[in-house]
Amino acid sequence: MSVSATDVAQEAEAARGEFLDAVGALTPAQRDAKRLVGEWGLREIVAHLGYWSGHVAEALHHAEQGRAHEFGVQDAEVDDRNAVVARVAGETDMATVTKREEAAFNALLDRLRQADPAWLERTLASGETLGHLAREDGVDHYRDHAADLRSVAGGKA
Repeated sequence: MSVSATDVAQEAEAARGEFLDAVGALTPAQRDAKRLVGEWGLREIVAHLGYWSGHVAEALHHAEQGRAHEFGVQDAEVDDRNAVVARVAGETDMATVTKREEAAFNALLDRLRQADPAWLERTLASGETLGHLAREDGVDHYRDHAADLRSVAGGKA
């Protein structure tokens, strides 16, 4: 039995909720730290999640247009994209970073809720399926970074 795009949307909402709960468990000093997890502070992490949510929303848009196979053909390396997102986030106030992440996440949810179930099986230029991308860059990504923040909040990082 395959998972529907609506199911993925519900999982993404739950994963983002876990992330937001983990943010809420941070102390003010942790939320303001320049380096919270590795080289990134909270602004960079939030911007990073927003970027990748938008990335999945864009892939879904390609699928809607019948061009899923073209998605990602000219993408820069992941580390390069992450570095640019982190640099821009570091120069942007937290309120703006948060609004951008929320807008990107909402765009992802809207696209998932409107998606044809068959789209998740479409293969992207990378060779992975759209469903895999939605989980990896959406659901799992929020859960992974929630776990990072819970470690920090618990004094383990």
